[in-house]
Amino acid sequence: MRICVVGAGYVGLTTAAALAVFGHEVQCVDINQAKIDDLNQGKMPIYEPGLDDLITEYSQKSKLHFSNNVVESIRDYPIILIAVGTPSQSDGSCNLSYIKQIVEIIASTINSYKIIITKSTVPPGTNEWIQQTFMEMGIKDDLFDIVSNPEFLREGRALWDIFHPNKLVFGTKTDRPLEVLKQLYLNEDTPFIFTSLTGAELIKYASNAFLATKISFANEMARICDAFEVDYADINKALGMDPRIGPDFLNAGLGFGGSCLPKDLSSLKHSALTHKIETKLLDAVIEINHKQIELYVQKLSDVLSPLAGRQITVWGVTFKPGTDDLRFSPSIALIQQLIQRGCIVHTFDPMVKLEASDVIPYMDQYESVDNSDALIIATEWDHFINCDWPEVQGRMKGSIVLDARNCLDGELIRNQGLLYLGVGIG
Repeated sequence: MRICVVGAGYVGLTTAAALAVFGHEVQCVDINQAKIDDLNQGKMPIYEPGLDDLITEYSQKSKLHFSNNVVESIRDYPIILIAVGTPSQSDGSCNLSYIKQIVEIIASTINSYKIIITKSTVPPGTNEWIQQTFMEMGIKDDLFDIVSNPEFLREGRALWDIFHPNKLVFGTKTDRPLEVLKQLYLNEDTPFIFTSLTGAELIKYASNAFLATKISFANEMARICDAFEVDYADINKALGMDPRIGPDFLNAGLGFGGSCLPKDLSSLKHSALTHKIETKLLDAVIEINHKQIELYVQKLSDVLSPLAGRQITVWGVTFKPGTDDLRFSPSIALIQQLIQRGCIVHTFDPMVKLEASDVIPYMDQYESVDNSDALIIATEWDHFINCDWPEVQGRMKGSIVLDARNCLDGELIRNQGLLYLGVGIG
């Protein structure tokens, strides 16, 4: 099949590469000329394990192409997959301007039957709006089918998730595109969920809202465990063994971040409020997540007061390991609070050098802790979990290790003469 992927961002690039692996001819387009030039030269605008190799291989096989000629590509390809950004606005709603631009281009160029697939995460009702827009513009319904096909990709594991999906969700108005959709990802054993356009949109939002809820639940339980001097790790283990709950997304820590969960919760909340639906559970999930930063800053302040003038090293600035994504990173929010308290902040991350005022980034992990009063683990990279703690102890001025991801072996650290702090550790 010939597919045009619109948008060379995270979702667009990983999806385009995977579709090429599945044997399709893929044209990935973006209005950013510099990004397209880099991709044609083999330079990746994002980090995702294995993605650069796939893009190089399938570009050389002429299965994957990159272009900034958006209008021509949309006009000439029978399957259009929209993967443009839908960033949050100040009121929590999604900015759909990029989606609207693509809809206008399709409407002005369509001259043969097209399957138009929305991969971008959009508020409920967006694909119905696309359908209605085409009808109002006089485009005959035998010229197009709108499909809502949300992605369920984890940064750092995106290619694995595409090649081993636990489900494929398609929202449609008619049965006409179903056979093509079944062949799109070449996953005959994967369960297909066929639903309405808005149903598919809400499946995406419901999934992310539930995952965020599990994280905030875990963080609240860890606080309760702290109060009763109980080790949350035992609670976590027991919960994970319950098949009704499962072990994923139950680790306590700084809270969730990234480009999906915060944005999608805000968008779902905004969409519900437009229909006069209160979102008390979502409100609580968001509030608990926001309070996690304050919790860890207070933990540090309790043993290192005053914080003003103290040198603090923060290991990890990305929102999770395995990615270079800083969007809505809890680590960044933590660093900002430390700076507001008057701290001198040193940072190290194996993937990203944080370029920010009032922050001193280091290229060497151990140099970053030289003469620091405290070390905070803000992202659970393996570099930190398996680090040389005698080396850390010998370089630091203070002795505090604040584990903001509850990912370290506290006993091992204490045995080096360091003060280990976490939440819900008994």
